[in-house]
Amino acid sequence: MSQHKNADENATAAAARQLLGARYGDADIRIGVPDFNETVATVLSHRSVRAFTPQALREGTLALLVAAAQSAPTSSNLQVWSVIAVEEAERKARLAKLARNQQQINEAPLLLVFLSDLSRLSRVAAAKTERIEGLEYLDTALMGFIDAALAAQNVVTVAESLGLGTVYIGALRNHPEAVAAELALPSLAAPAFGLAIGHPDPARPTAVKPRLPQSTVLHRETYGTAEEPAAIKRYDEVLQGFQLSQSLAPQPWSSQAVNRLSGPESLSRRDRLREALRTLGFALR
Repeated sequence: MSQHKNADENATAAAARQLLGARYGDADIRIGVPDFNETVATVLSHRSVRAFTPQALREGTLALLVAAAQSAPTSSNLQVWSVIAVEEAERKARLAKLARNQQQINEAPLLLVFLSDLSRLSRVAAAKTERIEGLEYLDTALMGFIDAALAAQNVVTVAESLGLGTVYIGALRNHPEAVAAELALPSLAAPAFGLAIGHPDPARPTAVKPRLPQSTVLHRETYGTAEEPAAIKRYDEVLQGFQLSQSLAPQPWSSQAVNRLSGPESLSRRDRLREALRTLGFALR
């Protein structure tokens, strides 16, 4: 019995090391895994999928994913988020055009558009003929975006546990007013991002993209940067190796990240997001 137990423990440790090695681009990484299970494996195995088969999702999948979304934490139980399921090919095509022609939107059988949605509480207050001025403040709008992100990440974890692939579509914020018009959003509801979901195309596989070393994001007790320069230099090398393995032009992460945020012209129209949100009814006081 002990031999079988040891063999199982060794296999589990090997699986954990393999997943962690892929996540950090370091096959020799040494991170202890005190408990390893299918949920941990699902989370560590995450990769963005941008190529889907035409296969439809099984009946009941959407309801299960929404239940997972609603199982996420929500600030003060206000639940200031909503999600719109888009499955019509024509509507997906119009949304894809607004999101820089990302074909994964067209390929995936399901696009979920998550919203920061203060409109529901506005209607609740109106029905009770009570004031609700808190909807006018930036923190409440931010709460909606945070709640939407928490809900969506639950969807990602559950979808991937079912063998499905996912990819976030932040480019829906490039044209928020047009997206709102396409989806008939009420005032005080704004698109946060999309999430394309479907069956990954095995002919066009994707790999786990390495992340920054833990030493750059994990701070103990107080914020420190002593190890950051060397860690980022190493990560630049790791990411370029990953890019070459995926037949992509190698580019250091440090250059890529700085260029992506170099100025308003690099933000794909998102530099006007405050203006767009006010157009959609958010006072942002």
